[in-house]
Amino acid sequence: MGPCLAKPAPELTPEDVVGVLQDRGWTAEIVKAADVADLVDVSPTGYLKCVDGRAVDHNNTAGPKMLGGVYAIAHNRGKKTTADLEAICAEVAKAGHVPSVHGDGDGNMLGCGYCKLWLTGKFADLDPVKGAPPTYSADEGAAAVKSGGGKVEMCKGKHAEKFVYINFVADKTVEPNGDNQKFVVDAWCAKKFKLDIPSYLVTAAATVERLGGPKIAKLVVP
Repeated sequence: MGPCLAKPAPELTPEDVVGVLQDRGWTAEIVKAADVADLVDVSPTGYLKCVDGRAVDHNNTAGPKMLGGVYAIAHNRGKKTTADLEAICAEVAKAGHVPSVHGDGDGNMLGCGYCKLWLTGKFADLDPVKGAPPTYSADEGAAAVKSGGGKVEMCKGKHAEKFVYINFVADKTVEPNGDNQKFVVDAWCAKKFKLDIPSYLVTAAATVERLGGPKIAKLVVP
């Protein structure tokens, strides 16, 4: 008898994600890209940046949105060193995006709520290995991103996000608007970087929940 070949796991669909979110007590719906007026093309000069909905200190905001910027990739892969972070920045740049992380306008690098949760071990219940804190501080992580050719942006003002976009439309994103804030999770980008997508999306939901954000999601599909 020949070798038994395991079938690949079925790809997670937007309908699956709606079900998972609803089981967590969220309100979730699927919307068409044509009905999302603020959906824009990803720009090659846009930062791969955090899902944070606040305004920032630059205009290069038409890049993909991932949890904490490049921290999302490190966390999902269980990479914990500054050398790992620098290598991820090089990978992101090679993929056509500007790697970044962020702090707040006062220079506090723990102003990224996702970063703070990860660096203080608040994701260990989701995965004791990946969720354990990295070996560096938030300031050291920012310095490593700069050393890796990335950028450090600063967010302005207070959080006032109304809902969460989970965007499945490849090479599209939504730019932050400080006067009309939404969290933006570009799910397609997690696939581009070959992340564990179910784990990534559960972490995204947990991030919003643990930061007291709105448990309302709009899943954007083509």
